Amino acid sequence: MNRKLLGLRMQRQQLLETVDEEGYDALYRDMQPGLNLYWHGFGQPPELTFRAGFDDIAYNRERLANRTLVKGRFSGGNLGWIVPEDLPLFAALYRKPLVQLDDVQATVLTLIERLGPLNIQQIKEETGYLVKEITPALHKLQAAFVLYEDQFDGEWDRAWYRFEEMFPDCDLDSIPREEAIDTVLQRFAYRMAWFDTKMAKSFYKLPEKEIKQSCARLMDQGVLCALDGGFLLAKDAEGLADLPELPLPPVRAFHRNDFLVRALEHELKARFEPLYSKLPYDHDPQYYVMVEGEFRALSVGHFRYGPYEIHDIVGDSPSLWAHKDAILAAVQRENPSATIQRFMGEMA
Repeated sequence: MNRKLLGLRMQRQQLLETVDEEGYDALYRDMQPGLNLYWHGFGQPPELTFRAGFDDIAYNRERLANRTLVKGRFSGGNLGWIVPEDLPLFAALYRKPLVQLDDVQATVLTLIERLGPLNIQQIKEETGYLVKEITPALHKLQAAFVLYEDQFDGEWDRAWYRFEEMFPDCDLDSIPREEAIDTVLQRFAYRMAWFDTKMAKSFYKLPEKEIKQSCARLMDQGVLCALDGGFLLAKDAEGLADLPELPLPPVRAFHRNDFLVRALEHELKARFEPLYSKLPYDHDPQYYVMVEGEFRALSVGHFRYGPYEIHDIVGDSPSLWAHKDAILAAVQRENPSATIQRFMGEMA
């Protein structure tokens, strides 16, 4: 990738200089849907790792408590948190209407409409259904924006509401789908500096055909320009020649729910899976390690509630031996109680 644009990407994502509370909301909005830490995330608020100059987990916990961040099923049916004013935008992208309810869905919905907000245990007591029957029904109704799961804290005992009860003024049909895709792609273009359609597909889990159509529309409108098989904002293209080469961030280890990791998910899997797939020990991908602005290494092992088992750190080139100490330190910082057993196949 063009080094100038790579530096601009790092700057736009606040990886060169952390953002303060005043600028955080705009950064978060552009990186929606927000996600929490991979694997250990349940009950934790979302966070923008390495990007905030303050405790953004505590800040987002406050936003959850006062419902200025709301939960839903968005990209690929995955859970995420967005600002409530963007509910129509994300409904246009991800809502999956239910043409016909099955018996469990109909019973659960009728019950909540009749009795008001209920948690899963209460639904079980009222219906006699098993939790394994209730949960998928709730998720389908959630993805249809019919029910809302009110997770305003880290507790397990969450109530389910009729969506319209929680958001009576929200018009889910107010934004056409094409406009919604155009909107999020402009946000994505700004934070990525340069992107291609596969990156947008990886992050948003939208059909690549629709992403390509959106890019064509935005080019016709003079919003995007094409460059090297991808796109950048026209305003950035105009100033590209005069753009300075910015310093790149220090070596860091990013969890798998990070915005940048998810945007590059397709590429990272293709590049790193051959390096770990045949290892004779557990090799679940854990942390992707950024060196000089690009992901060059990956820790693999076994996830646990507590210190992970980090069995190896694989790298894409022997040249990474020169960065061994920095890479080990970066991974260790993210899981300080873990023991890193190997580096590129050799005992660490």
